Amino acid sequence: MVHPVSPLAPKSFADLPAIAGVRFATAEAGIKYKNRTDVLLMAFDEGTTAAGVLTRSKCSSAAVDWCKVNLPGGRARGLVVNSGSANAFTGAKGQASVQLTAELAAKALGCATAEIFLASTGVIGEPLDANKFAGLLDTMATRLNDTPWMAPAKAIMTTDTFPKLNGATLEIDGIAVKINGIAKGSGMIAPDMATMLGFVVTDMPIAAPVLQALLSRHVATSFNAITVDSDMSTSDTLLAFATSKAAVELINSLDDPRAEIFGKALRDVLFDLAIQVVRDGEGATKQISIHVEGATSDASAFRIAKSIADSPLVKTAIAGEDANWGRVVMAVGKAGEPADRDKLAIRFGDLLVAKNGERAPIYDEVATSAYMKGEDIEITASLGLGAGRATVYTCDLTHGYITINGDYRS
Repeated sequence: MVHPVSPLAPKSFADLPAIAGVRFATAEAGIKYKNRTDVLLMAFDEGTTAAGVLTRSKCSSAAVDWCKVNLPGGRARGLVVNSGSANAFTGAKGQASVQLTAELAAKALGCATAEIFLASTGVIGEPLDANKFAGLLDTMATRLNDTPWMAPAKAIMTTDTFPKLNGATLEIDGIAVKINGIAKGSGMIAPDMATMLGFVVTDMPIAAPVLQALLSRHVATSFNAITVDSDMSTSDTLLAFATSKAAVELINSLDDPRAEIFGKALRDVLFDLAIQVVRDGEGATKQISIHVEGATSDASAFRIAKSIADSPLVKTAIAGEDANWGRVVMAVGKAGEPADRDKLAIRFGDLLVAKNGERAPIYDEVATSAYMKGEDIEITASLGLGAGRATVYTCDLTHGYITINGDYRS
């Protein structure tokens, strides 16, 4: 079923440039969807380094398990992504499927299976027939291109209503360095170490351990700071590849000041992609930013923010444009973190609605109701206990979410 494009979709999409050392092709394998691309093959030049963060789900997919084995090698020559089947909870069949897929890709690209990375997204419990890739990957390998990046962004979509891509160009040692990223995600979004699927490519020469450290650091405030429905996927995969084609010296240590410069640009790309996932949350009509300040620690603040962002009662109230701050109070109280009812203050945007354990004396129902009609909502909970702070990004919960997920397999 095709769903209407999210009202929060971007008005225009980034036209990402080619990155030396990576080419790609997409195709229709007919895994689940008809008349749309559902498989992506990326080919990397020799010398490409790889890093990644993967779901911590105890029911991880076969593709995730494959990546866990190959990531320590830090080298990549190919990536195969399919949509329509998550190849999760598929037992020995799933393991055989990833093995065959990797063998077919390695043959098509002329490399070792240890240099192939895999990702799958779609229905859980449905075996992935890797025979659909036989011959197909060989053909795709003969028609690789370095643009447009919109093609791979579309090929990895499932219930997404728009493709997600973003990039950055920064200057290092007087040379332009590029970072391109694509992602998919709309539902089953409460990442822990990654997003649903995300892939970042750069031409920066950077050692795999450094790339890994930067990716792990900046996922915390991007993909790991979002939630759509509180459900962590079996397939969360975020991979980064560095082709080393830019004419600058290798970043071989986090102590290199250029690592910080590159890391900030990487973080910006990851954050933008993560926010696009939130804005394409299934059935979403509003983006919500939950800020928690004054907590006993940043970790405590994050858990409280997540409690608010995951609350169906908070999210449905916002969908109904109801400034029901009492539900925010509830979510703070249930988080299991240090909180003092009589020190708690809550703001919707700049409007103070609750303070010191009761409705704020200056509370303005008319102004607050008007604020709730906006597309972007900010809620701040001030605990008054310490210096801890965190922000979690989410969306509202509407009837559209039920419609999409009620007929997902039909």
